[in-house]
Amino acid sequence: MAKGVISVSRVIAAPAQAIFDLLANPALHPILDGGGTVKAAREGNPERLSLGARFGMDMQLGGPYRISNEVVEFEEGKRIAWCHFAKNRWRYELEPVDGGTKVTETFDPTTGRFPVAAIRMLGFYRRNAPAMERTLENIENYLKEHT
Repeated sequence: MAKGVISVSRVIAAPAQAIFDLLANPALHPILDGGGTVKAAREGNPERLSLGARFGMDMQLGGPYRISNEVVEFEEGKRIAWCHFAKNRWRYELEPVDGGTKVTETFDPTTGRFPVAAIRMLGFYRRNAPAMERTLENIENYLKEHT
């Protein structure tokens, strides 16, 4: 794994497509977010993400702000990733395994505009892995409650 990349994985007892459908629905991102920073989906977002789709979120980290994202990787049922102006990627990869689907969430700053050292100094590494673990837990819990 490249320096600075953070990944967490969890096996979720659900089909990959069901998980992918949640991730491809930007309206659900505030519910699934384990970091508590995604507060609301912006109006005008597509109902379902696809390669090149743009979507916005109302965020909160130190103060409220808005962010615009673009889907930069997309393989139906298997992989989706997006980035914002800084070009860091948030990626989800889905792999069928015994008992369900292995879901791997990755924060990849190697594609970004800012040095990994700067991102580390801002405290993102300290927060990202626990937040990502909670996101995967939220996905699992959402599926249990809604299927």
